[in-house]
Formats: sequence, structure tokens, C-alpha cells
Amino acid sequence: MPAAPAGIAGPSLEELGLTDPTIGRSIPPPRVILRFTGTGMTFPGGTTALEDVDLTIRSGEFVSVVGPSGCGKSTLLRIASGLEEATAGQTWLDIQRIGYVFQDATLLPWRTVQENVELLAELEHIPKAERTRRANEAIKLVGLEGFEGHLPKMLSGGMKMRTSLARSLTLNPELFLFDEPFGALDEITRERLNDELMRLFAAQHFGALFITHSVQEAVYLSTRVVVMSGRPGHILDEFPVDFPYPRHPDMRFTGEFAELSGKVSRALREGHS
Repeated sequence: MPAAPAGIAGPSLEELGLTDPTIGRSIPPPRVILRFTGTGMTFPGGTTALEDVDLTIRSGEFVSVVGPSGCGKSTLLRIASGLEEATAGQTWLDIQRIGYVFQDATLLPWRTVQENVELLAELEHIPKAERTRRANEAIKLVGLEGFEGHLPKMLSGGMKMRTSLARSLTLNPELFLFDEPFGALDEITRERLNDELMRLFAAQHFGALFITHSVQEAVYLSTRVVVMSGRPGHILDEFPVDFPYPRHPDMRFTGEFAELSGKVSRALREGHS
């Protein structure tokens, strides 16, 4: 498997010409891009983080995983990326380009926003003109135009995460791995970035595996929510999310949203009672 690459509103879908992301482009039918079959992970010393995990991710699918701390959610991402090798079962990956967004933005403090966004493309030896073009496009997509020359110390937490997301976008990933990217942010910034990420998903149609502790965040963003048990982590239940994209923030206050969130929360509680 290939190894993983290491507060401002962005342009609207209408401004990008992507009110309907299917207009003017041909989106291929969904296909399996990542599959865990009986996947397990036992670390040296005998701690088993994952046990018998069966999970399939298809192209154009946004799958969120919720579960208690220590249940192996992040380990699952590292196995998917190639940063860890499972000790049991099989992990099958049918793509070449992965974007990995960590809990921390992991920006180089001496590089500007522009230089940080270009970093992965630079490491892939993409010619300067092309990586600059890709970086400029990604910066526009995440709403950071005008901040290209800023150093990370000049950015808010939300802007740092936007920079991290833009950096991965330069590689045109077929699959994004998100390891609780918004968990350390305040609630308002987190909701804004949820909206930005959902907008990018509707526009780019990548596959996504998203780790979070927030049931509401999972339901709002996803096409499917997966509930994991405590350690050793395994899949307890899955819930399809049929709300159409793009989703409006006010949907969080609807009865349908509350009902589905309640079902996910109940499965989470019952699995750890």
C-alpha cells in the first residue's frame, strides 16, 4: 500500500460553478477503494487495539467513524495509509493518491501558507509552475486567498486546518483520511469548517474516512456513520445518512436529524454499557 503524504468563508458552490456537482462532469459509478477484512492490530507488549474489523469504503462515499477514546479509530487510519501494518486480517486499497489530515495541522513554522500548501507537491517532484497552480487553486477552494504570505504563527486554529486541507488537495486525492481534524477548535469554527469540508466533498467527490468523537458532526457530514466498540475496537453498527448534499446548517435542528443522531448515540451507549 502507498504511504500517506505527510474563520474565513471560502467561495460558495455557486461561485465555483458547482451548485450541482454533477453538472459539466462525468462522475463514475461508485467502486470499492478501501476494504478492511478481519483486520486486527496488536502492539508489542500485547495491547490489542483492533479486532476483526470489516469495513468497506467506496469512491464518492463519506464514512465517519465514532467510538470511545482508545478504541483504535486512529490506528485504523494509519493502517489504511500504510503508516502501520495490521497484525491480522487483510487491508485492500485500490487507489494511488491519499490525503491525510491529522488532528494537528502539522505546518512547518518557517514556511508561508503558500509554501506549506505546495510542500506535498514539492516532495512528489511536481514542477514548480504546476505545484504553484495547484496550490493557488486549493487555497481558493478553502477560502485562504489573501493569506498566502502569512506564517503559521499569524493564523487562527481554523485557518491552520484550512492550510492543512489545502496541502492535501494539491495531490488530487482519491481518498481522504481525517483524524479528528476539528476536535481542538471552538464550536463556531468547527461548524464553519464542517460546512467547508462538506462543500469540498460535494465539489470534488473524493472518498473519505473521517474520525470524530462528535455524533452530530458525523451525521451532518457523512453518507454513512460507523459505530465502534471500546478496545479492542470492532464495528458495532452502521447507519446510512440519506440527507441530500449540499446540506444546510439548519438541518441540525430538524426532527429527522435529531432522530438519526439519537440512534447513533444510543448504539454508542449500548455498545459500551
